Amino acid sequence: MADVVLPQLGETVTEGTIIRWIRQVGDEVGRDEPLFEISTDKVDSEVPSPASGILTQVVAAEGETVEVGALLAVISESADSPAPEPPASPEPAAAPEPPEAPAAEPEPAPAATDAGPEPAPAAADAAPPAAAADGGRSQPRLLSPVVRRLVNEHRIDVAGIEGSGVGGRVTRADVERVIRDRQVAPRQAPEAAPEPKAGGVGPADPQIVPLSNIRKTIGRHMVASKATSPHVLTAVEVDFEGVERVRREARAAWRAEEGFGLTYLPFIARATCDAISDFPHLNASIVGSDLAVHRSVHLAVAVDLDFQGLLAPVVRDAETKRLRAIAREVVDLAARARRKELSAAEVTGGTFTITNPGQYGTLMQFPIINQPQVAILSTDGIRRRPVVVTDAQGDEAIAVHSVGVLALAWDHRAFDGAYVAAFLDRLRHIIQTRDWEAEIA
Repeated sequence: MADVVLPQLGETVTEGTIIRWIRQVGDEVGRDEPLFEISTDKVDSEVPSPASGILTQVVAAEGETVEVGALLAVISESADSPAPEPPASPEPAAAPEPPEAPAAEPEPAPAATDAGPEPAPAAADAAPPAAAADGGRSQPRLLSPVVRRLVNEHRIDVAGIEGSGVGGRVTRADVERVIRDRQVAPRQAPEAAPEPKAGGVGPADPQIVPLSNIRKTIGRHMVASKATSPHVLTAVEVDFEGVERVRREARAAWRAEEGFGLTYLPFIARATCDAISDFPHLNASIVGSDLAVHRSVHLAVAVDLDFQGLLAPVVRDAETKRLRAIAREVVDLAARARRKELSAAEVTGGTFTITNPGQYGTLMQFPIINQPQVAILSTDGIRRRPVVVTDAQGDEAIAVHSVGVLALAWDHRAFDGAYVAAFLDRLRHIIQTRDWEAEIA
């Protein structure tokens, strides 16, 4: 017998909503076959079965929101073991009593007009059936608890939202898009609303924007990381002129062949994997009081979700891939992350993380470690700057090169500063001296 629990679907995900059970009670299911669909803040995906056997019990119903690790279902070795089902039948058997109350409730409904606060909730409760009678065109019948909570908090008319989910279902992303549109509108009208306070001094009170579930979840995860790991930051300046020269020469052909631009990120990712092979403790996790050093580099790359949150999909076995393969995979994962098309396996299991704020010209960022990893690398802005160069004869001159900072946040429990400094020096050396032209050929 095997318990089916909600897996960790991303480092900052704490709960998910069951959208659909693909297999029903009594069905035979094979290990790794799709079992149910789940919706979270960041991923809508099918979750595979953890074992082979017969689905003998479903604990979490469709539309129910459950926490990571919660029991969802039970898979037994054979159909002869639906033992968990008898406890479920007594409850339905005991349910005949409640029907008497509901049967009597429709008649007192008119009297509910006496209670002022009651009619509004009653109208809200009645809305879904009305939409269902409409054939589901104006409002889908199934709203997950998460979506329903957002709708109620922000007083949104679901009938006006075109659902992007399966069968026209209104998803969390659909509702959050409406919320974002509402928040943008006030920013565009400050000219018409500089109302002074009563007394004529100062502007009106600030707009209160509730933190989204993504922001709250990320906040909890980051605070926990800071409380867990003694964070230290070490940074080095890197001359990217060799990389820049190859990028300039290959830019047009690369875009024609691949369909996307050649950025600095795949060069840094490729060099990072090679540097880790010399300093393997960077590719590790803290497990209890031990350091678990991973043999494969599962490279997590942070992706911005339209300024609403972050997700770090994983390039698996990145140490076995050349620059072009890494670039393709990063672009694909980032695009599907923004469309919420990643599977659970693609956002879990990272062993080392790269975050890339440099596209906005940052000087140096101190990132927070992605637990339970022990390090995260920030790739900051690369600019044209004057540098001192030395020729073969040892003569020095001033030249203009592309220079940037690589900043590593690391866990002082795992190693000391000398180990990190040596790793960054090795990383810098690889970036500055490798034959990148041969790498992308």
